[in-house]
Amino acid sequence: MPTYTGEIVVRTRGENDVVDITERVEGYIERSGVKNGVAHLYVVGSTAALTTMEYEPGLIEDIRGALERIAPKNAYYKHHERWGDDNGHSHIRASIVGPSLCVPIRNGSLTTGTWQQLVLIELDTRARERRILVTIIGD
Repeated sequence: MPTYTGEIVVRTRGENDVVDITERVEGYIERSGVKNGVAHLYVVGSTAALTTMEYEPGLIEDIRGALERIAPKNAYYKHHERWGDDNGHSHIRASIVGPSLCVPIRNGSLTTGTWQQLVLIELDTRARERRILVTIIGD
């Protein structure tokens, strides 16, 4: 079964930046020639995450609010003691959301819902350059 690999580079604006990467992933699928299979995505780093969502301003704000309630920025984190930094909440949030996605490919396209996009969520306290590894497997 053929495998195609690639990389998406995203420059984020910092904490809580949500970036729609759907079209970039679809571009890799098109270039791969895979008609049926799977697209696996993995963000390198421990303070960013990948998920699917309806990419619209209201829900983006809702995601930010939910993550703040789950792992508040101003709470005490032992991670801060170890490294002297301020992103303990970023690591917790990234661990909960997760670093990877696996999306079926059918008839040469991602199998997503009408309002479902693939997104990178920047959870670190500063702007970053993120690398998303793309592996497409299929025929």
